[in-house]
Amino acid sequence: MQYIAPLAKLIEHFRALPGIGTKTAVRLAYHVLDMDVKDARALAAAIVEAREKIGYCSICCDLSDENPCRICGAEARDHSMICVVEQPQDVAAMERMRDYHGVYHVLHGALSPLEGIGPENLRIKELLNRLRDGTVREIIMATNPNVEGEATAMYIARLLKPLGIRVTRIAHGLPVGGDLEYADEVTLSKAMENRVEL
Repeated sequence: MQYIAPLAKLIEHFRALPGIGTKTAVRLAYHVLDMDVKDARALAAAIVEAREKIGYCSICCDLSDENPCRICGAEARDHSMICVVEQPQDVAAMERMRDYHGVYHVLHGALSPLEGIGPENLRIKELLNRLRDGTVREIIMATNPNVEGEATAMYIARLLKPLGIRVTRIAHGLPVGGDLEYADEVTLSKAMENRVEL
């Protein structure tokens, strides 16, 4: 269908976002057109403000509107423990748990030779720089439980082994409330592998 030029442009901008197909882009564009002009301006201003004011923490590489970020700057956090995650949204997920009191390091991806993502494309060098002062005792690898995440965790563990820093991996297995009959073989295998004594 042919749309008038401003609407077509808006649809194309929505379609450029990850996970947004044509139907959703059209729905979002019509929703914006139904908004009050004041609300549409507020949405546009929020997008511009977020893009202009949010950058990367110089220590952990997480998204932040201050440098260092609030986690790296918090004296109450345990700076001897670094949890390594793939993406900024993973930090938010870990923080929702409220049980972890260390700091983070965001890699901004995972190793994937098929997609041309090597160690030089990740924030591994920045992680190694953080280890120079000798305060870090443990690195917790919290990359995703897929081939790329596992490869990234193993690669970093091999890099850190000569430094004498303890490297651990978060456990994988069945979710709380999950049923065995619906679990796939890999999940069951990981659950069995990471069993603990009662």
